[in-house]
Amino acid sequence: MKHNKKVRFILSALYVFSFLTLTGCWSSHELEEVGLSVGLALDQGKESSFEKKLKEQDGLYPKRDILTLTYQFVNPLGTGSNSEGKGQQKAFINISETGDSVHQMTREFSLRSQLPVFSPHLKVIVISENLARKYRLEQLLDQFLRNNEIRPSCLLLISKGQASDTLESKDAKEIPTFRLIGISDNEYRTTRISAPVSLAKLMGKLQSDSSFLVQNVISANGEVKFSGAAVIEAKSSKLRGFLNEEELEGLTWITGKGKGGLVKTYDKETDQQIIYEVKTMKSNITPHIKGNTISFDVNIESEGRISENWTVSEKASLKTAEKAVEEEVNRLVDHVLKLMQEDYKVDVAGFGNELRIHNPKMWEKVKKDWEQTFREASIKYNVQLTITDYGSSEFSKLIPG
Repeated sequence: MKHNKKVRFILSALYVFSFLTLTGCWSSHELEEVGLSVGLALDQGKESSFEKKLKEQDGLYPKRDILTLTYQFVNPLGTGSNSEGKGQQKAFINISETGDSVHQMTREFSLRSQLPVFSPHLKVIVISENLARKYRLEQLLDQFLRNNEIRPSCLLLISKGQASDTLESKDAKEIPTFRLIGISDNEYRTTRISAPVSLAKLMGKLQSDSSFLVQNVISANGEVKFSGAAVIEAKSSKLRGFLNEEELEGLTWITGKGKGGLVKTYDKETDQQIIYEVKTMKSNITPHIKGNTISFDVNIESEGRISENWTVSEKASLKTAEKAVEEEVNRLVDHVLKLMQEDYKVDVAGFGNELRIHNPKMWEKVKKDWEQTFREASIKYNVQLTITDYGSSEFSKLIPG
């Protein structure tokens, strides 16, 4: 009995002691006490009017105007009308600094604001086209890749035009960074969104010496759109060019990584549109080695449904629709293959990776000059689509056979 009382006393003491040690985040700060940065834009250097005034007063440190860095901060007061009733405050605040060192520019904010820059929740980095063509991505992102404060899940985007424009919005309640993240999550709805590239994935891509894609975003009048993808060349790790939306769609069919989307085609007899909605998509890239010659077979399969049909011909059939959609996918694939091999001369579809997996010995021989080898490789492809559902509309004229 005494033993049980002793055990209960010890356990009670341990419980009390454990409660005393649960101090929470002892070094934490209230949201209002930090500059919570969620987005970042990198543009070609251009002094702001504020910085010009500072220069006149000898208020700038020695620097070269290579980069303009724009941080987007959450505005904790931007949740409604202000106390004087003068309208709604924005939910975000954008502040820019120009210089030649990302780290130094970040520290310069400490001379302009009482709130220290707090970046563990940084979600998006947008780089302008001009910078991406001029500098290697390792140079532009070196500080972020080294900084353990920034999460590796931070998303990378390339912007046509000013990157800082993508961090603007006409909606005062909207935080533009969150809008960009939300659009990226729509990958399951369309074949025209490139696979997200986070800082963690970027490090792997740069170290693998492989060309790759980064989602492109364009902006106008406070609105944005994901439009195609930026082609990053392996050897230079600079921007090589862009795939437009249709070309990105073709590439998605080659990789088979699409999670959903549509194919619009036209019935040859009536010239009316037929819309095919993707339910499943898969692709198998098989390399073949004959001596020193490398070739590839690409087998693409998909199942889907007719989601919209303007054809009124009673002769229309599922086979006719399937053939029309297959021809359109063939056209998309053929076009982007020629673009990769003849124009950009880079492999951004993963052909080299498939060769590495299936034939490591051959890969070791050609990997140093893979882009040149890829240009000369013969690539054959086959597309097979199956319509499993054509809707329950009484107006549907599609018939089996």
